[in-house]
Amino acid sequence: MVMSIFELSGRKELPPPRIEEINLRSPRFTLSGRLTEFCTAAPYDRAGHTYGKALRDVLRAIYRQFDNPPDYVAYPVTEQDIRDLMDFCVSRSIALVPYGGGSSVVGGVEPPASDHYQGSISCDMRRFDKILSVNPVARTARIQAGIYGPALEAGLKQYGLTLRHYPQSFEFSTLGGWIATRAGGHFATLYTHIDEFVEALRILSPGGLLETRELPGTGDGPDANRLIIGSEGIFGIITEAVMRLQTIPTLRASASVSFKNEKGAMEAVRLISQSGLYPANCRLISPLESFSMGIGDGSHAVLLLGFESHDHPQETKLRRALEICRAHAGIWDETDALASQTGQGVQADAGRTWKTNFLRAPYMRDVLARSGIITETFETAITWDRLDDFHARVQAGTRAALTAVCGNGLLMWRFTHVYPDGPVIYYTVVAPGRRGAEIDQWDAIKKAASDAIIAGGGTITHHHAVGRVHRPWYEKSQPALMGQIMRRIKQTVDPHWILNPEVLMAPGKK
Repeated sequence: MVMSIFELSGRKELPPPRIEEINLRSPRFTLSGRLTEFCTAAPYDRAGHTYGKALRDVLRAIYRQFDNPPDYVAYPVTEQDIRDLMDFCVSRSIALVPYGGGSSVVGGVEPPASDHYQGSISCDMRRFDKILSVNPVARTARIQAGIYGPALEAGLKQYGLTLRHYPQSFEFSTLGGWIATRAGGHFATLYTHIDEFVEALRILSPGGLLETRELPGTGDGPDANRLIIGSEGIFGIITEAVMRLQTIPTLRASASVSFKNEKGAMEAVRLISQSGLYPANCRLISPLESFSMGIGDGSHAVLLLGFESHDHPQETKLRRALEICRAHAGIWDETDALASQTGQGVQADAGRTWKTNFLRAPYMRDVLARSGIITETFETAITWDRLDDFHARVQAGTRAALTAVCGNGLLMWRFTHVYPDGPVIYYTVVAPGRRGAEIDQWDAIKKAASDAIIAGGGTITHHHAVGRVHRPWYEKSQPALMGQIMRRIKQTVDPHWILNPEVLMAPGKK
């Protein structure tokens, strides 16, 4: 359908690259000692650790552009392996890039382009993949940082527990990656970020070991956990985390509500977010995106509402949320809303359809990219009182760039998370690209959107992290003194600046 909209139906789809087609430079240095036991220079490993999963990364791979691969990929098994890696990198001026699942969409796992380093090693944490202990009384677990989402949840399920953190990259990302990037999960209110689930951390850095205590809360000075959460690997490599868990929910109630008037829908969502109901799902989807996701005809915005608990029925909460929607001209099928409490009916089907298409979206993005279609996302957050002007500014700036750069294009949006003080707006761009110029086209669109976001007072990212891509706008919006504080911390824990250079901040003196 997308191809026909842009009259590109006859365009040939480029094949994905095969490892035999990728020319990688030879490693620029030689490993020493026992590092050879857990490091490799195999082409498949090096090519696979060159990029993350953003559109820019997919396009560079499609065009066989692997100009800056890591020289080696390390698969440490023990903390001593990591210490040896750090010592080697410090002694040889080698950049060490922490790598979880590689799902970064902001250039967070790329080797540095700077010539200040003699080379780079990608440190893949996949062998740190165990649940070390579970405390069912406190509902916590000590877990190694390299475990992937599905394995983590499978291991906790036998205890009737869940971390209940499901980013879109859940299948292909790790616990350590979620913590390092301050990841947002699938649920729309209350426990939206990984921050709320971290009780204690264990981190290795060239400056030494940092390990925090297992406590439900403390007021003794700045929170060391919060210092590490969101630091994107520049302060150290996370090896273990003690995570707060939840009992697996079994009681649910849901509905999908249609709104002819978008502003009325936004007002309903604001009131729900401030009501104390805390729905697990409160996702407002624009008419165009609702149509593209198969849950609407394009004439209405659709609000997906859902509540869940392991302890008490959720029908009363759903009823109150629906009353708020009714007061703002929201409509729904009453029979289906009742049926959804048992997981049946059209309303429940709408939620499942949206979730299925949501999880498929990155795969579709990759397929469309091979056909020359630019499809990518960006997200931000703003307070309710500034929403109207801000939303209009971002849409206008992005649409102007789409017209100037691509001739035309589609811009869709949805609220992914809602807080009492404001929503998170997630935008999706779909536009025709010019063969070989898609990266430049997307960069121009992204710049226009990002400039509008910062000019309007929004955040450059709510849950996609900063990495390299967002750093120019992060630096504009970051308090100047905070930047100085972070550089001083970096100088203390990583005085030679070997850890993930160019991410979050410009490289300093080694």
